[in-house]
Amino acid sequence: MSTVVEGPPAQVPAPGRRRRYRRSEVMWGAAFVAPALVLFAVMGVYTIAYGLGLSFATWNGFTPHWDWVGLRNYADLLWRDPVYAPAVHAAALNTFWVLLAVPVLTVLVSLPLALLLNSVRRLRAALRSVYFLPYVTNGIAVYFAWQYMLEPDGAINLLLRSLGLGSLQQPQGFLGNPDTALPTLIVVSVWTAVPVSMMLYLAGLQAVDPTLIEAAQIDGAGRLRIARSVLWPLLRPITAIVVLLNVRDSLQGFQTFLIMTNGGPGDHTNVLGLEVYRLAFLKLLAPTLGLASALGWLLFLAAVVLAAVNVRVLRRIA
Repeated sequence: MSTVVEGPPAQVPAPGRRRRYRRSEVMWGAAFVAPALVLFAVMGVYTIAYGLGLSFATWNGFTPHWDWVGLRNYADLLWRDPVYAPAVHAAALNTFWVLLAVPVLTVLVSLPLALLLNSVRRLRAALRSVYFLPYVTNGIAVYFAWQYMLEPDGAINLLLRSLGLGSLQQPQGFLGNPDTALPTLIVVSVWTAVPVSMMLYLAGLQAVDPTLIEAAQIDGAGRLRIARSVLWPLLRPITAIVVLLNVRDSLQGFQTFLIMTNGGPGDHTNVLGLEVYRLAFLKLLAPTLGLASALGWLLFLAAVVLAAVNVRVLRRIA
């Protein structure tokens, strides 16, 4: 008959000791998190509150005090001021075309590329790197390269001339002609946005259950029918994400327009993000910082509305 030898009973910390230990854990955790919270409070909360307050005032950035004007800045931007309101309306129209064209064209280009890349067995990693190169390349250098190619004597006009398509050349350059400047910048924006969108689609395609495709092939479906009836419904949530990302960039981004045309020729490529930049930094000594802040908040509200619509659509199709 075996004898069970019992060890000493486990030491259970006293309730007071447990409370002190938990309090010590909380204090150490708060000490580690505190720098990030302070940085966020200074650079985030304070900046947001400061910008919101500035949108109800006029200030040139140099005088020690603001002049509070209430909602007058918003009224001036939307309809009241004969100088600023027309410029905002023209920029809003250009932003609308960018907002409409860039997401649609990005989906139309990135999805076929992702389907093609997903079907390739050899050199997939190399091709993926080539396609992703526009995103990791320095943006300013890329925009200057595009600007050089689109000049009157640039590579695009030279290529059209060599192909016998001289009637499509632009003697003023593609960025100097008011009729082609905005469409050209839309093409450049799509070229920049395609890599990330293509990678999102490629990740979605690689997550699709292969048995679904095999079943469609057994039923006699071709590649086009599989892409339209099997893959596209499964990729609609990713499409919503792609559209949301490009809508955000189209609404708030202005780097391409600033570097390549600075809103020109005239104001044919001026967008709302660039108009905010102009009001804030290019109107020296003019009390337009409040106008810039107000226009920035209007852009923020528009982005929130579009994001809410996109989330609602995503819930319906998911």
